[in-house]
Amino acid sequence: MHARLLPLLIVLLTGVLLALGFPLAMSQAATEQQRVVVDRIDDTARFAALAQFVASSPDEGERRAILQDELDRYHSLYGIEVGVFLRDGRALGVAPGGWEVPDSGQGADAFAEALAGRRSHDPEQVWPWKDNHIAVASPVIRDGDVAAVVLTESPTGHLRSRILQGWLPIIAGEATAMLLAVGLALRLTGWVLRPVRTLDRATHEIAVGQFKSRVAASGGPPELRRLARSFNEMADNVEGALEQQRAFVADASHQLRNPLSALLLRIELLGLEMPEADEEFKSVQAEGNRLARVLDDLLDLALAEHASADLRLTDVAEVAAERVEAWLPVAEIKGVVMESAGPQAVTGWADPVALSSALDAVVDNAIKFTPEGERVTVSVSRDGESVVVEVADHGPGLSEDEMERIGDRFWRSSRHQNISGSGLGLSITRALLASGGATLTYAHNEPKGLCVLITVPRSRPTTDDAGSDVDAGREVVSLTKRPQESAGADT
Repeated sequence: MHARLLPLLIVLLTGVLLALGFPLAMSQAATEQQRVVVDRIDDTARFAALAQFVASSPDEGERRAILQDELDRYHSLYGIEVGVFLRDGRALGVAPGGWEVPDSGQGADAFAEALAGRRSHDPEQVWPWKDNHIAVASPVIRDGDVAAVVLTESPTGHLRSRILQGWLPIIAGEATAMLLAVGLALRLTGWVLRPVRTLDRATHEIAVGQFKSRVAASGGPPELRRLARSFNEMADNVEGALEQQRAFVADASHQLRNPLSALLLRIELLGLEMPEADEEFKSVQAEGNRLARVLDDLLDLALAEHASADLRLTDVAEVAAERVEAWLPVAEIKGVVMESAGPQAVTGWADPVALSSALDAVVDNAIKFTPEGERVTVSVSRDGESVVVEVADHGPGLSEDEMERIGDRFWRSSRHQNISGSGLGLSITRALLASGGATLTYAHNEPKGLCVLITVPRSRPTTDDAGSDVDAGREVVSLTKRPQESAGADT
């Protein structure tokens, strides 16, 4: 928006300045030329009076010499071509010698108008880039009729120079005004768009789960201040609704645990009186255990979304190595090869408990879907201002449509419905990581399988939600999955 609003303001201001500057420059040029034309009119009128005196005197030859002497001195002093011509075009006096009435152009037009008894019209405007002459003619009247014409053609070099010198202050003023206009446009666009940028940042923070983000409604136009207040009200309502939802999920999961535990106990007692190979009993028992896992995962998700991170400078490579070591027995039981790669020490800002929980869930997922004899690789690398932990398996992988849905709550691939899980594992993992400013992304592994990327910032996040609440960190401890309890954080 800034890239569109600023050029628009600059164009409008430029148009206003040019609309003021062009008429001023044209007026200045016209004034300079008019001064020259008035001087030429006075000169031609003086020579016309002298020519009339010469033509009316019986001693015409001597006075014609006086006229020629005046014309020569005028041309020598000012460099202006001047002549007194009879009606048939013959010269009564001319300077420089040999100059004649022009056949065309301004000089010919001015001579024709003077023959008609009128002073010549104002010549066309002279501009600094156009080299032309100014022709002015006056009639010489004798006995009520035009007896001769005084014609001058002035070079315009000095006039063009004066016009250009007069334009320099105008150009300088326009340039200064343009710089001021650009500065004002920058300040204006910054003032108008600062609340928009703040709103955009707060909207993005809420979109990524930082629901405590708010906007200070103190700057910008009144409409944007009202929008900021409305945004804060909306964010308060959204946060309140989510808190109610989390509280409901946590309370419902907790309240259902006791009757479900009693029910599972009664199922166990009934199993003592039934045949050992009864399939119906095993099915009921499996569904009860699955419901218990779903309730546990719902409670874990509610706690993870509500908890703040206990951020500290953490050796991410060491945490990853510990989790690989912990999951090696599980991988060996299934016949999956566990490998680790990358530097031995890479630090980043993370909640160690949340990071361990996330790695447990992701590694458990990788082992669960990797066939016997294949590999699961956990690698750590630096990527600019981030540390990336990559967990790559050689399982069946996911299609493009499935990649868009992975991580959604309760979603599981239709190809993996026979594998135990609730579909909440990766949602819990993402919530644990987001509270500390880390991210969870997915990619295809070549030639087959899935890559899960955990990105941890190397510098401390500054958002309000990435706080250092020790009690919240302790609350996350209960969410940590142990390899021996591998019920599966599934896709």
